[in-house]
Amino acid sequence: MDDQNKNLILATVLSFVVIVVWFLLFPPPEQAPNDPVPASEAAQTTQGAETGTAMTPGAEPATGTAAPSAPPATEEPAPRIDIDTPSLAGSINLRGGMIDDIRLKNYRETLDEDSPQVTVLRPEGERDPFYALYGWVPVTGVEANAVPTDQTIWTVEGTPTLTTDTPVTLTWDNGAGLIFTRTISVDSRFLFTVTQSVENTTDAAVTLRPYALLRRHGIPSDLKKFFVLHEGLVRMSDGELEETKYSGMEDYDTDSREGAPAERIEVADNGWIGFTDHYWMSTIIPDGAFRSTAKYYPNREIFQTDAVLPALEVAAGQTATTDSRLFAGAKEWETIRRYQNEAGVTRFLDAIDWGWFFFLTKPIFAVLHWLHSFIGNMGWSIVALTVLLKMLLFPLAYKSYASMAKMRELQPEMEKLKERAGDDRQKLQKEMMELYKKEKVNPASGCLPILLQIPIFFSLYKVIFVTLELRHQPWVGWIRDLSAPDPSSILNLFGLLPFAAPDPDSFVAILSLGVLPILLGISMWLQQKLNPAPTDPTQQMIFAWMPWVFMFMLGNFASGLVLYWITNNTITFMQQYAIMRSHGFKPDVFGNIRKSFSRKKAVEGKK
Repeated sequence: MDDQNKNLILATVLSFVVIVVWFLLFPPPEQAPNDPVPASEAAQTTQGAETGTAMTPGAEPATGTAAPSAPPATEEPAPRIDIDTPSLAGSINLRGGMIDDIRLKNYRETLDEDSPQVTVLRPEGERDPFYALYGWVPVTGVEANAVPTDQTIWTVEGTPTLTTDTPVTLTWDNGAGLIFTRTISVDSRFLFTVTQSVENTTDAAVTLRPYALLRRHGIPSDLKKFFVLHEGLVRMSDGELEETKYSGMEDYDTDSREGAPAERIEVADNGWIGFTDHYWMSTIIPDGAFRSTAKYYPNREIFQTDAVLPALEVAAGQTATTDSRLFAGAKEWETIRRYQNEAGVTRFLDAIDWGWFFFLTKPIFAVLHWLHSFIGNMGWSIVALTVLLKMLLFPLAYKSYASMAKMRELQPEMEKLKERAGDDRQKLQKEMMELYKKEKVNPASGCLPILLQIPIFFSLYKVIFVTLELRHQPWVGWIRDLSAPDPSSILNLFGLLPFAAPDPDSFVAILSLGVLPILLGISMWLQQKLNPAPTDPTQQMIFAWMPWVFMFMLGNFASGLVLYWITNNTITFMQQYAIMRSHGFKPDVFGNIRKSFSRKKAVEGKK
């Protein structure tokens, strides 16, 4: 194969890789889902479902809570208990005793001050129903209809409002000698503690299994579906982390008892199970051993996670009690770390999607968080983090930059070799290798800084995209959200013309470069000017276009990531500039290089 064909294939492959990476990072927007089913239609659907497979929380025998059913349209809604804490607002539904209405006081959906608060849990009848339900599975001595279900109307004792200082207690008497009690408390952040007890007033022992479950109706309408982000099932089972997307839950093996795809794990010591979104999460945290079950009900399009605790035998005249916790809130690093270290929630920090490079993303974020505690501005903290990373890598990068400077020195001699070799490529390669060996130059060492930056780049991209701490964080001026693309646009002269920038999801947005992407392209171009040009013309052309291709590719990346890349390029340019001068070159501000007189004389003296 001749060189021309090789170069053509290389250019084609590089172009294909760029296109693939672009569509992986920015998949086309999906159509918005249809409006939720009206309550009346939902009631008819769920009433029909009651005659089918029961939604049992995974205990034997295969009986337990019936399929969830919405109240008839003519029936009045059940009373609710308000939730009011420094971090949470919402209510508890006395029908089923469900925790199904949780809003985050300190987070809003958009930057607008009037934007609605972020909702984590929602009741049936609203968009994306998602709620927590607790109960008991009868084992022996109890009829299936003698335990509370999701339609049971509970009675509240004492205060009607759940606060950090005032727990609420719900009771239900089954009329057959069993009295069920549920006490719910909450801390100042996002952790609920649910204490379930059953009093046996009969003259015979009974056995029941307490459970807690999270039930999500359908795939969330705001699912991001980015390959770098996990959304769906997340659970920890005796130190083993599992992350399964919703599509993966649909592919579970069918449970022979319930007819639904399910996967069970017997947790011997500790763990937790639930669902994670981009920035929010809801997980059940049992106290001790439990059966961890993830399942999907295709007839209702319901995703469910169960935590079924060991069976409790309640003797006549005795009471049995069990505790579990529920996290429903924001994935704040500091809060989750405190629950892990102080509340004993095993490896809870792993609920944040750190990715394959977790050994880099975890410490990088920890340092970023520490810098932010001093600086107070996440944008400048990213700049400071970049400086620290460049300082850490400089000893390794110095050799590469020095090697590139030496390659610059050899450019005139390499041109002479090309003239002497003519079309004899084999002779040219042989003489070039002899020259490299003589001058002790490794042409491949110039790739080392790039190879070092790749995992750091992806780790920082992961940190900026996944962690909540950068959401809605401003930097300077027009950059009000470092987790979002630069909102300025060259198409309206950065706000000088009287019309808005195009929608970020439109194709035109690719051409709508902001200030930061343009600075990124310029910084890459300046840095590239200091590097020795490839000897092959096709490669020269590819490298010449790369800064501007990346300028468009990264234009819709998070502003924080673009800020990091600009800072990194700027520091790299300054380091290479200083090293080039130490080797007798005088680069100008645009990277154009000429030899100093003394260096030129030294080179001529060698000849």
